[in-house]
Amino acid sequence: MLRLKHALRAARLTVPTVALAIGFAPGCKQKDKDPEAAAVAAAGAAAAVGAEGEGPCGELTTQLCARTGARSQLCASSKALGKVLPQSACTAAVKDFALMEKQIEAERKVCSDLVERLCKDLGPTTDTCQMVKDETPGFPREQCEELTSSYDQVLTELKQREAQNQPLSPEVQAKLAAPGAPSFGPENAKVTIVEFSDFQCPFCTRAASVVQQIREKYGDKVRLVFRQYPLPMHAEARLAAQAALAAHQQGKFWEYHDLLFQNQRALERASLEQYAKQANLDVERLKKGLDDPALKAAVDADVKLGEEVNVNGTPTVFINGKRVPNPTEFEPVAKLIDAALGA
Repeated sequence: MLRLKHALRAARLTVPTVALAIGFAPGCKQKDKDPEAAAVAAAGAAAAVGAEGEGPCGELTTQLCARTGARSQLCASSKALGKVLPQSACTAAVKDFALMEKQIEAERKVCSDLVERLCKDLGPTTDTCQMVKDETPGFPREQCEELTSSYDQVLTELKQREAQNQPLSPEVQAKLAAPGAPSFGPENAKVTIVEFSDFQCPFCTRAASVVQQIREKYGDKVRLVFRQYPLPMHAEARLAAQAALAAHQQGKFWEYHDLLFQNQRALERASLEQYAKQANLDVERLKKGLDDPALKAAVDADVKLGEEVNVNGTPTVFINGKRVPNPTEFEPVAKLIDAALGA
């Protein structure tokens, strides 16, 4: 499920879906049918607001859409008017935007009231309250009205999400980071990162890039553990996970890991064997691994671990037992690592 401001379409979503969408990072979810298409749609939607032209009219449109939400009627109208208004009119509007903003603020009071009410009930210092503060300014007024009309249901779902995001217990953290899984970094590192990933998930490719940057920046200051979580709708992900564990048996997990993500569209058995050659693996040994019940059981065990800690999509990442909001972008992940190292 993508962030609400990127995922909503013209069709109205049910309130439970809306509530659950708030604050979720981009990723492949259990019920997604075409995550690759979702990734493309999200990228296009993310760029839409800022792609309305240059000059004063483009600036006016950008400011209005940022202030009122990308799906608001005012945003849509400004995009249309920006194509026909003289630049001088847009320049004057930009100059007097403070006055416009006061009127917008009055119109969007339902959104600010929603934020205040949710944070009061969730707790002003909770991560979910902060997420609501960050995301709601991008909602159209109509969406705030819909959420307000079903407030109790929205609050219940956000409370569930807050509970789910609580740090894992030391016992559970130790279970996730137990020796044997593919990893890098010393076992006694101050920061332990656990990633649940799916080789066929396009968002996991972005997370793999983050992992590489973590390795380059932090070296042996952190330990990263990779757990398999092939999603049911990805037909080739489970066999790819087994192949990766077979490569791990030969001491070349990360080399093979990189090849799988580089060739994500071709993960059938023949390709998996070809990548083994490229990684200088014992190909015959890897072929046996693809049919090895023990490796299949190892993948199943990782999936079970993920289910125990409420993994509902990939990539899901924990840093010292704390779920990472957006593991597909390096800078926010690096901030969390730096905070953990300095704690």
